[in-house]
Amino acid sequence: MFVYNIKFSSGKIFKIILFLIIVVALVMTGISVYKTFSNNSSIQPNANEVYNITSTNYTNILKAVHENLDTYIGQKISFSGYIYRVYDFQDDEFVLARDMIVSSDLQTLVVGFLCHNDNSSNFDDGAWVNVTGEIKKGYYHGDIPIIDVIKIEESSKPADSYVYPPDDFYIPTSTLIYNNP
Repeated sequence: MFVYNIKFSSGKIFKIILFLIIVVALVMTGISVYKTFSNNSSIQPNANEVYNITSTNYTNILKAVHENLDTYIGQKISFSGYIYRVYDFQDDEFVLARDMIVSSDLQTLVVGFLCHNDNSSNFDDGAWVNVTGEIKKGYYHGDIPIIDVIKIEESSKPADSYVYPPDDFYIPTSTLIYNNP
């Protein structure tokens, strides 16, 4: 039979506890850094594959591409929305838009990707279309992603036409607008 006699001085116990606290803090920091920089709802860039954007991941992908544009250049995407134009767009530009619900009383904002296509004048404002294109870096009041449209075809309005805000840290602009004195 073996009997171990281990003596711990208060200095050794303090060092062991301090070591364990440091290890736990490092593990927790590593986990939070991993969660911060990994976004499961964003697309993983692969230029050979066409990524399909749906109404459930629409705003998460829109946010990820805007925040990390250089990462997604060359990625091919396919998604649907309606044609939305503003006064300062060129004839070959439009936003492939969706309405994002920002409050419980169904207030919405128009969100979407700016698209470039030589045949875009063939489609009326508000027409629903399916688009396949490639993400490029463009300029519209700053650097933004622009979808260089490869294929565009008219479609009908889907049953799930509304989208919801991105999952993490979204601040609705309607609150900022309506609560200002």
